[in-house]
Amino acid sequence: MIDIARTLFARPWIWSFLGAAIVWLAAIAFTGGYGGGGMLTAALSLAVFTVIVGVGQMFVITLGPGNVDLSLPANIGLASAVAMKTMGGDDSRVAIGLAAALACGLAVGSVNYLLIRALRIPPIIATLSASFVIQSVDISYGRGLQIKPPPGFADFTNIEFIGVPLLAILTALFTLGANVALHRTIWGRSVQAIGQNIRAARLAGVKVEPVRFTAYALCGALGGIDGALLAGYFRGANVDIGNEYLLASIAVVVIGGTSVSGGKANLPGVWGGALFLVLLLTMLNTFGVSAGVRLLLTGLIIVAVITAAGGEKRAR
Repeated sequence: MIDIARTLFARPWIWSFLGAAIVWLAAIAFTGGYGGGGMLTAALSLAVFTVIVGVGQMFVITLGPGNVDLSLPANIGLASAVAMKTMGGDDSRVAIGLAAALACGLAVGSVNYLLIRALRIPPIIATLSASFVIQSVDISYGRGLQIKPPPGFADFTNIEFIGVPLLAILTALFTLGANVALHRTIWGRSVQAIGQNIRAARLAGVKVEPVRFTAYALCGALGGIDGALLAGYFRGANVDIGNEYLLASIAVVVIGGTSVSGGKANLPGVWGGALFLVLLLTMLNTFGVSAGVRLLLTGLIIVAVITAAGGEKRAR
């Protein structure tokens, strides 16, 4: 039994779930045991959107130091507007709208990689610069957009089965597939190999640039889908709808056990990190904490996790 416990706690993702459970219990204690089930349902509903972009961000970060997609918020905002305008409030056009959002995000991810590759500039600079351009397009295209999502699509994003959101079930199946792709496919292993040592990966015959392109394109595509789903869930597109997902997408990856230095990814931890963040924000809202303090605490948590991970590496 002790060996099983040691094996379990040696897995980095377990700590993110433990943190989420502790925060949930603290919130329940504060409310006197009222609304615990509803809090979990709400946390699952909101965590879904962070998990989707977190998975894409995780693949990018796993490519190695400096790799990160800072264009996600602008990407999500533009894709939400594209999806809603394409759907036009008509349930028969939902599939076309989702395809348009996916294509929009895929184009953003592809452009991000091309900027990195063609201009030979760091990914942080390239994706940040791209985000300003995307945001400008979004403002001119989506500012003042009043188109509501099709009723059927809006209802779909809010369906629950015994208190478990349907989107959470579908996202869990998606992350299971992503986990298989990460650990059981040549592409997934190539992503990790590049993050561990890009020169060694090239010498081993890994096609580095196609793998990097696919990772950035995937991250962009997931941002596009996330934008469409967010617009359905919140009943409309918004230029600022993706703003909170820049910090959140990085936070869940780091808290979940993925190495910021690359080469080591952890998909279950993305779920744990997302639930932890959502429940933490819920608890802070319950306590009446201001938005500034919430952001400060989130940043401190990320710094603490990175410091702890770095310290463990040096100790080895």
